[in-house]
Amino acid sequence: MDSYVTGGTIKALREKNKMTQRALAERIGVSDKTVSKWETGRGLPDLSLLEPLGAALGVSVAELFSGEQITNRNRAGNPLRGKFYVCPVCGNVLFAMGEAAIHCCGVALPPLEAEEEDADHILKVDDWDGERYVTGEHPMRKDHYLSFIAQVNDRGADIVKLWPEMVAEAHFLKQGGVIYAYCNRHGLFQVKRERHET
Repeated sequence: MDSYVTGGTIKALREKNKMTQRALAERIGVSDKTVSKWETGRGLPDLSLLEPLGAALGVSVAELFSGEQITNRNRAGNPLRGKFYVCPVCGNVLFAMGEAAIHCCGVALPPLEAEEEDADHILKVDDWDGERYVTGEHPMRKDHYLSFIAQVNDRGADIVKLWPEMVAEAHFLKQGGVIYAYCNRHGLFQVKRERHET
């Protein structure tokens, strides 16, 4: 894990909730001196106290670790507002329907922001026979490749994981939606090419 709960996080969340150190201490069954030690970096909360601490501060344990309170702005459950996360260590690909604090291989993963496709990242989308075929001429070398191609629609995200030396292509059910691809060198991009019906 890249970091533990910090004293600054505990203090900021406590003050945001307009609580004294004593009030927080009473809620989780410790002394106010213990809370003071946490906040000044002279001690850390025991692992067994993280859930009660999060509950007292009105956040999840993941939010305690990330140091940020997460507000899910996607309460309507629109997958088109979801976020992709890619682990730089193992290549794991994750999709969250809303705001999340995602960790993999001990690394806090930032949500990816999609760019529009450019001349180096153009994929062709063909719809026929109830399927959607996505193909491209992108390099698939070990040092430069597409890590995944995904279709996101109101049903969720369908992700096809790719590896170096594979063909840069994916097949999906024809359900509409937005096509995304992730280049290991240039990041996430959204495919906005005209679709071809055959």
